[in-house]
This record gives sequence, C-alpha cells and structure tokens, in this order.
Amino acid sequence: MKPSTSCATRKKNLEEISRELNEAVKEMKFHAPVSVVYNPLEYAWEPYCQYLRLYGCGPKKVVFLGMNPGPWGMGQTGVPFGEVKQVRDWLGVCGNVSGPALTHPKRPVTGFACRRREVSGRRLWDLFSRRFNTPARFFADHFVANYCPLLFFDNHGRNLTPNRLCATDRDVLFPLCDNHLVGLVEILQPRWLVGVGRFARQQAEQALKALSTRVTAIMHPSPANPAANRDWAGRVIDTLEENGVWPRTEPASEHEK
Repeated sequence: MKPSTSCATRKKNLEEISRELNEAVKEMKFHAPVSVVYNPLEYAWEPYCQYLRLYGCGPKKVVFLGMNPGPWGMGQTGVPFGEVKQVRDWLGVCGNVSGPALTHPKRPVTGFACRRREVSGRRLWDLFSRRFNTPARFFADHFVANYCPLLFFDNHGRNLTPNRLCATDRDVLFPLCDNHLVGLVEILQPRWLVGVGRFARQQAEQALKALSTRVTAIMHPSPANPAANRDWAGRVIDTLEENGVWPRTEPASEHEK
C-alpha cells in the first residue's frame, strides 16, 4: 500500500522538518560581523505552525523561496515575508510571539503589534492577493518559504543577509538550510521553485540539482533595489508568464475596463 498523501500527513512532515531545522540552528554560534541572531522558528513558532497547517498541504505547483526573514516581516509574525497586515487580515494567521531572548535595541520584536511596514512582504503578498483574490486560490498551487530561518544583525543593528556571513558560518549553516529545502520540495513536489532574488535562486539550484524541480527567479521586492521601485509587480508577472510559471493573462476588454 502506498503511503498516504493526505493533508494531515503532509502537514505533519512540514512541521517535522521545520522542528529539525530549528533544533539544528538554534544552538549555533556565529562569528563577526554577527552580533545578535533572531530565530523566529523558536519564538514565533505558534503563528509559523499555524501558517503551515493552513496552507502547507501539498502537492504544489510553485514554491516561492525567499532568502531569510526580514526584521519587520517574518521576524515579527513568523510567516515568510510576513507583513503584519497581510498576515493577519488576508492570511488569517495570528498567534503568540514571545520574542528572542536577546534583542538589539534598534530591532525590537513586538509581534502582531508591530507598526513598522515590511515593504518587501507587502509587495509580494499584495501581488498574490490581487491576482488570486483569496488565500485558498493562491495556496491551492503555491507556497512561500525561506531558505534560511535566521535573522542576523551587527553591533549597530544593521541587517546582515546570509551571504554576508563569514565562510566558517556559511559552511555550517548552508548545508542545514539545503537539507531543509530538499525536504520541503520532496513533500510539496513543486514543478517550479521561484527564488525571490538571485541568492535564493543560486542556493536552490545548488540544493536541488539532483531533483527534477525547475528553478527560476523573480526580482527581489526590497526597496533597497532601485529597479524594484518601478512597477515591481508588473515586471514580476511578466517574468513568471514568460518563463511559463504562470499562464498569460488576457488583456481586459473595453467592456471590462
């Protein structure tokens, strides 16, 4: 008899591999320039787990993969690209966020009470909500995850992306993230893995080279990327349609305009 592929089975597996990743990374010690590390899988597990239970039922056609949490997104809500308003009001996800044991004064964690906007998350989830209208329609074939679960800050509270870690730290951390990504793809069985930005694409290509999943990328929505501030959503839709990830949309008729 084949093993069950029910939602309950897949949900458990996603939670399992997330717990395994958390156990693997939570005791890691990082070198300079890292001063403070946040682990949302530890302090925001409740909303993250709720996200998996609501939307992590596979299989999926497309997985969007980010680099790592942002300080005002997943760092607050536990949800990848977790803009508070979209997570709470569109995804319907909420829950207890206890906050990291050690915080940088410039990077407070207030959970769903956070008033800072996560521009990257807002752009990403706004695109999905406009195109698919409801979470049920989007998550029927899609999922959103991050490559690395940790946030890194230097002494001044500046955000450090994983590619800026020292080689010693990358050599330990990245294989753990690769292993988790392979597990996620084996569970969700996507046809496409879409890296949100160049780094996520590169890591996915390396980690998934033995699998049949096709890997591509979209422009990162960060406002730090000047190109993303000029019709990011329109350019991303064009990229996804040109690559065959999404079907082409027909132009609206004069009657529909």
